Amino acid sequence: MKCELCPRRCAVDRDSQVGMCGVTKEVKIVRAALHMWEEPPISGEGGSGTVFFSGCPLHCVYCQNSDISDGRAGKTVTVDRLAEIMLELEEKGAHNINLVTPTHYVHAIMPAVKTARDKGLSLPIVYNTSGYERVETIKALNGTVDIYLTDFRYITPSLAERYSGASDYPEVALNALRAMIQSVGDPVFDDDGMMKKGVIVRQLVLPGQSDEAMKITDLVYREFGDSVFFSIMSQFTPTEYLDRERFPELCRTVTEEEYDRVAEHAADIGVTQGFLQEGEAASDSFIPPFDLEGV
Repeated sequence: MKCELCPRRCAVDRDSQVGMCGVTKEVKIVRAALHMWEEPPISGEGGSGTVFFSGCPLHCVYCQNSDISDGRAGKTVTVDRLAEIMLELEEKGAHNINLVTPTHYVHAIMPAVKTARDKGLSLPIVYNTSGYERVETIKALNGTVDIYLTDFRYITPSLAERYSGASDYPEVALNALRAMIQSVGDPVFDDDGMMKKGVIVRQLVLPGQSDEAMKITDLVYREFGDSVFFSIMSQFTPTEYLDRERFPELCRTVTEEEYDRVAEHAADIGVTQGFLQEGEAASDSFIPPFDLEGV
């Protein structure tokens, strides 16, 4: 498997080697459980059926899931077991199946979803991603994914390079977002307000980067308007893994003033479809335990 699933396109033979994502082609999961802290139309009252995967193609310096993003944690499962996990989450009352950091496992996710649906799975599939995606991979997921819960982290290439080693992130994320919207269309909700199809664009406001966040809002709203929902997030939390000498500017949470600037700007330019996050979200309590529950 010469892997080119993500924009890194490292072409590593993941049949026997570890890619830039930190894993081979074998699926590794660190947690599969109901999650109450996603956006309201994703978590609802019953919870989102989250499947946290091990590894990540992006490797942001401030990653809040550093315990698992390097690919070392987790339990290896088969495609059939992944399908069973989805069905088990449905039995527990999940509103959807929420695949967290799934990019490098698309080769297994597509057959697993098909198997689960053949066995009766009726829930929407949520693709929960950093936004760093190849258009070709998004197109391959057409018919598999119903909802994209995608970050849009940077509009400035130098900032993307400094924090994620990906100067191409702005262009890549914009092209991927176009493909996501083309794939699933405008937002659709059921009678209870739960999302069945659509795209939610997450904006994690970084310390000192209110202007960056506002430029992202401008870009996304100008191009896509009400075809997406915005989720402006205040939960940035410096973790023990952050290199505080190299990135001293990230050694704090976002101030109320910084966050309010972004939220108010979104309202000023006409954004009405979206979600805001309270200040107390900047806490380790929003990082679930990666304890192999449900795996």
